[in-house]
Amino acid sequence: MAYPDPFFLPVGRGRRFCVRYASESATASRGAIVYVHPFAEEMNKSRRMAALQARALADAGWTVLQMDLFGCGDSEGDFGQADWQQWRTDVMDAIAWLRELTGCRPSLWGLRAGCLLACDVARDMEPAPNLLLWQPVIAGSQSLRQFLRLKVASQLFEESPSDRVGTRQIYDQLRRGEVVEIAGYTLSPGLALGLDAAELTLPAHPAHIAWLEVCPQAPAELAHSARDHVRSWRAAGRHVDARAVTGAAFWQTQEIAECPELILATLMAVADWQA
Repeated sequence: MAYPDPFFLPVGRGRRFCVRYASESATASRGAIVYVHPFAEEMNKSRRMAALQARALADAGWTVLQMDLFGCGDSEGDFGQADWQQWRTDVMDAIAWLRELTGCRPSLWGLRAGCLLACDVARDMEPAPNLLLWQPVIAGSQSLRQFLRLKVASQLFEESPSDRVGTRQIYDQLRRGEVVEIAGYTLSPGLALGLDAAELTLPAHPAHIAWLEVCPQAPAELAHSARDHVRSWRAAGRHVDARAVTGAAFWQTQEIAECPELILATLMAVADWQA
């Protein structure tokens, strides 16, 4: 049984809180994986599932590193001072640290908007890493719009309708360099506009790609937009292992939820991966 090893990693602009999971058997080592967490509250909702999966991967022989990015979780820095470039740097620092520790080229595992960040970083890696994509957001603009709607919804009960703003006005504020308060988070233009511009595009020569989604009801199948995206990648000559499982959308459920089927599907997807 693999046990979590929490620590703070010194990097630029402070320290990042990390948790390492590794197999107790040195002879069972399969390789290394860096987890890239999702955006804002989805990160908190997903902590349990990420930990369960990291432990299962470690028991299967992988060394897994989870890092709270700048301004997130228990890492130093304020969320309102984070930007997309800083998060890219954090992921690259995590990769470098884990590569030095294990001697392996780490694979990247992203969840939701974390898939955008993982793919963004992967395009600068040579050779390109394996990519494990959990419920990937196809365009960052989609994720940002959903987040901005939280502010729009919070204004519905304000006494003065003239004080209410829509998503277009919030976009304008961000483009003017103004920070915006949304659902308890201070969102900076550098982070918002970086997320808005991010798209789920692959590096030139990725190794293995696994695309896994969760459906609330059986029979489980990929969303239509996901099927289109996977089809286009395959048409371009990329080998994509795409699977859907039945379970709870744990990154957005009101109560903390688990999806055991996703853990098993992930272990199957990476079974033939090499470091």
